[in-house]
Amino acid sequence: MPNITSAKKRARQSEKRRIRNKHQRSGMRTAVKSVVYAIDAGEKETATTALKVAVPALDRAVTKGLIHKNKAARHKSRLAGRIASM
Repeated sequence: MPNITSAKKRARQSEKRRIRNKHQRSGMRTAVKSVVYAIDAGEKETATTALKVAVPALDRAVTKGLIHKNKAARHKSRLAGRIASM
């Protein structure tokens, strides 16, 4: 446990950020998984609508600094490709 005031403040800030990042990351992963599940089930229309939700979630994660922009681009490209090949 920190003794210095600035270190205590930094610990509080880090905990707040951790919780916020966890929530954001979880939502992003859920959106991506919904697309994958729809693709696996063979439901193209559902997968397309789920992709329209997942793409902004990935973009938000990039702007928040949770994931790298290339990772988001890779996910979007692969999901779109899998839907197109259905």
